[in-house]
Amino acid sequence: MAASAVPGYSPGFKKPPAMLRLKRKRLRSSEPPASAAPPPCGAAPRAPSAPARRNPFSSLDNAPRASGTPQPRVRDRRPPADASPSAAPFWQLLEPVYEGKPARRAEPSERTDIPALTDDLHLPVAVPEVPSSPRHEFPADWSLKTRLLFMSSHPFTWAEHLKAQEEAQGFAQHCRATETNLPQSVQQSLVYWLHPSLPWLQLFPRIGADRKIAGKASPWSQDEALQQVLMSDWSVSFTSLYNLLKAKLCPYFYVCTYQFTVLFRAAGLAGSDVITAVISPTTRGLREAMRNEGIEFSLPLVEENRTRKQKSSEVSLETEVANSLEAGNSMENGEELVPSDDDDESFSWLEEMGVQDKVKKPDAISIKLRKEKHEVRMDHKPESLALVKGTNTFTLLNFLINCKSLVAVAGPQAGLPPTLLSPVAFRGGTMQTLKARSINAKARVHLAYEDIFSLEIVGPVMPHSLHSLTMLLRVAQRGAFSAALHTHEPTAVFNTNLDNASPASNKEPTGKDIPSCGLHPEAWDQLTQCPTLGKSAIRFLEMKDYAYTWKS
Repeated sequence: MAASAVPGYSPGFKKPPAMLRLKRKRLRSSEPPASAAPPPCGAAPRAPSAPARRNPFSSLDNAPRASGTPQPRVRDRRPPADASPSAAPFWQLLEPVYEGKPARRAEPSERTDIPALTDDLHLPVAVPEVPSSPRHEFPADWSLKTRLLFMSSHPFTWAEHLKAQEEAQGFAQHCRATETNLPQSVQQSLVYWLHPSLPWLQLFPRIGADRKIAGKASPWSQDEALQQVLMSDWSVSFTSLYNLLKAKLCPYFYVCTYQFTVLFRAAGLAGSDVITAVISPTTRGLREAMRNEGIEFSLPLVEENRTRKQKSSEVSLETEVANSLEAGNSMENGEELVPSDDDDESFSWLEEMGVQDKVKKPDAISIKLRKEKHEVRMDHKPESLALVKGTNTFTLLNFLINCKSLVAVAGPQAGLPPTLLSPVAFRGGTMQTLKARSINAKARVHLAYEDIFSLEIVGPVMPHSLHSLTMLLRVAQRGAFSAALHTHEPTAVFNTNLDNASPASNKEPTGKDIPSCGLHPEAWDQLTQCPTLGKSAIRFLEMKDYAYTWKS
């Protein structure tokens, strides 16, 4: 009846389990009985059975091995039982337990790294082995951070589930630049201002962001009229930020393009008594365009390296020339001195020795070719950092507004204006907040697990936000916490000391500027100091007994 009721039903059809049973029965029937007698002596021996065929779909690692085949040695990455927690970075000792999800019971041999909590974030960099000496304040870090991960043995309950009144109070404190109070001011520390604001696009970082922006809606990419409207609006916001900076109502701001990043700093910050702008990385084409527009700038890292090499090479060259003159060789047999990156002034010491006519110097064309080769070689590297000071920053403002190469003409970022990041409000800016969440984790101590509480901050973390958060944690976590800092690498070079002069705070009192610029007094004091980190940035920060140590 079932066969007639179901159309297309075949009586001979058997389900997969039935087929397996049939195959097993056939195999059993074809096997000789265990009690079968051996063949007679005169009978021909049976041919040995063919070796079993290897499954072509199995991996080499899972293929059956002969008993005599040596097994590959697998390196055991588990820490020894007597290892202390400080033997490895703390994010390698943690097993996350998400809130609101059932916790997975871990075996003693299991270990999950903290970076696995967020697959879309940057992986942590290796922490250097040499920490700094304990201090009550850490140096200013002018690089932009993409992620912060704070760790503590005390919970971060004060930083989560803010009430509506507390959130509103935090926003009001930020806009009015009032003093901080725990715990409401955590919201104040997470606020920043952004332009343009396109919620469906990730506008920071912009360098290397093509894959994250690709596939997203971008109606302006093929509409020139819309691109002009966006750039006109962006120019107004950019000019507004510069005017606030000039009036010391904005301490600093960032301009993030798809090729380079610009940091504008107000007078009095980073040890300079004038407005400064640093650009990194740069290319020969960008530097040539800036020179053509009359923008005076310097390459501090190139000049520093040049001075260091010149001092060491002058001694060796003087010795070589003196030895050649004593031997009667005038170095005219096809040998030339290797010129430095300077002009003919680098050979002025030959005139002082009175041997300028006996040494063959390279011609101007050779010097120019060597300079061009050196300039191209340092493109897109930290050494290409350019520094603009004083009134030239206003010329740089006009240059960037009118620069056609500021915006990509093809690719996912085509027609998209650069991102403006600021700690204070400006015309056309949109208030944004960094994403914060608390994470419960387990840290292995010998054979047991201990609770570790974490606070993760994601977004464009600017210097003032980092300082404000550490001020809050210093009190809330009882002077004991640690943090892993993920840096946007193209901005790490912003920590280079660009001026050997004394800090501006020693030249002019800055107390009258603190209330108007929107920074906490301690944050202002930190940012006025000359940078000391060089081309690196803080990667790991730890506080013990209210004293900081850091690694860069």
